[in-house]
Amino acid sequence: MGSSGSGSGDESKPSILYDSSPSHPLLSKPSQTDPHHPIEESESNPYPLITFNYGPRHFQDLPFLFLFLLFSLSTFAFGIFSIAHRNPYSSHISSFIYDHNTTSCIHKSSVSPLAIFQLPSFSSYSSSSSSSPLIKDLTWTLVITFILSGPFIFCLLWSLRHYTKQIVYASLPFFIIIPVFINVFWFVACTVTPTCRDSFSLAYRILILVFVFLIIVIIAWIIFANWHRIELTIRIVGVASDALARNIGLLGVLPCLSFGIIVYFVPIVVFLVFARLNGKIVPKASGETEYDCVWKQDSWVPAYFTLAIVTMLWSAAVMVEAQVYVISGTVAQWYFLKEGSTPSRSIRSSLRNAFGHSFGTVCFSGLLIGAVRVVRAAVDSAEREDAASGIVNLILRCCVNVLLSAINFLNKFTINFAAITGEGYCSSAKMTYELLRRNLLSAVFVETVSTRILVGIIFVLSALYAIVVCAILKAVSSLGVEAYFVAVLAWMLLLAALGYFVHVLENVIDTVYVCYAIDRDKGEVCKQEVHEVYVHLPISRNDRLSHALRTPLIV
Repeated sequence: MGSSGSGSGDESKPSILYDSSPSHPLLSKPSQTDPHHPIEESESNPYPLITFNYGPRHFQDLPFLFLFLLFSLSTFAFGIFSIAHRNPYSSHISSFIYDHNTTSCIHKSSVSPLAIFQLPSFSSYSSSSSSSPLIKDLTWTLVITFILSGPFIFCLLWSLRHYTKQIVYASLPFFIIIPVFINVFWFVACTVTPTCRDSFSLAYRILILVFVFLIIVIIAWIIFANWHRIELTIRIVGVASDALARNIGLLGVLPCLSFGIIVYFVPIVVFLVFARLNGKIVPKASGETEYDCVWKQDSWVPAYFTLAIVTMLWSAAVMVEAQVYVISGTVAQWYFLKEGSTPSRSIRSSLRNAFGHSFGTVCFSGLLIGAVRVVRAAVDSAEREDAASGIVNLILRCCVNVLLSAINFLNKFTINFAAITGEGYCSSAKMTYELLRRNLLSAVFVETVSTRILVGIIFVLSALYAIVVCAILKAVSSLGVEAYFVAVLAWMLLLAALGYFVHVLENVIDTVYVCYAIDRDKGEVCKQEVHEVYVHLPISRNDRLSHALRTPLIV
């Protein structure tokens, strides 16, 4: 573990750790650092003193908190109204006829509302479904995969913490071997299977085979081009894995938050179902004297659908940002602890801050991120469908992409900084940018190779698991081609679980990066092992290859 002094870690590296520039001065270390003291500016230094705020925090971004609560409460209030005012005859339009005397639709005979909502019998369907070997094997495979995903995650974390170099170098060949195996296996299997051979011509199969091989060549070239950064990536992943392992409770709390948002969505989905039942049966002219009875939905139902969908999207984005906040607050408390100390209730305090004083900031960040993703999805959809053409539309799309990239640029480390200091969103965005700029650190580049390697590792592990599942199903079950379908679903489920772990690890890497920047800003070393790794990151986007000329790192 490192020390918490003024450059007391390694006397041979002060010129590297505390390199400064006249145009980007570093903050001098204060004589007394109070961890409970809020951020404030000194008289001799124009920059504020940045540290973890252990003390009481103020409510931030309250307008966005109130707006989010208004959306949520309105969704639930109108949802309850939709259930209370539903029309029980919405699905029985055929039971109504037009009455010329009253010029309205009336029921042919009295129908009991209980009979209307009587559910059909599914006994025959259930018996036939339960006897299907595909359903049985698929259910058991997915249940076992879900149960094993937890041990897989903990084993992967332990391996990355203690044997990062071995795991990375052992996985790199499989980045090429597994795609080659799947590509050749698919080509041969389709060639020897009559139904697949008849559906896909030989020329089409060869075209797909060559195309996939081209993609594999590109992957191999990317690995070769970034080979000089593999060693640095190994050390970054190792540091992040150690930080996550020392806050292992996050792997139990974060899934609970995800489960909480699912529980939150359930009544909204129910409200949407019942909202469709709000309306009335009205006559519609089908001729000069003939009228039919049709269903007319209440005018407020489409507006409620819009409100509920926006609330769900915003809530999902808020939960993602809240998880990032909890990760950042927890890891930062561990980072700034003195040597030999253990964090006390760090996760609990991070949760209290995320859903308490800083919940408005989390809602603001979620609103921005959700809007960016929706707009980007709409732009990408328009580009795929060629919905708009011409130079004007091309310029507009470019402007939108630039705007979205700018928002992502500002949001990169904003929520991490807010979790550390308790500042509002706009203040955190500004102070984060200034912190990284004056310390010659990049605001958009930590080490993207680490993310790609982590994604590759979980792809290899999940693909190997799917191959084992397929072999077992072929050996012990009566499934034919369906075994490949079951194996693919198991692969997707395990890949999603491991992808969630990688998402957490990425946020740990970003948080440690911000903490390292704060250390540089104050001229301190709280975690010496972190400084020894992060100091080798390029100081700007134009200097990414500079670390390749330095002394090779030894793990």
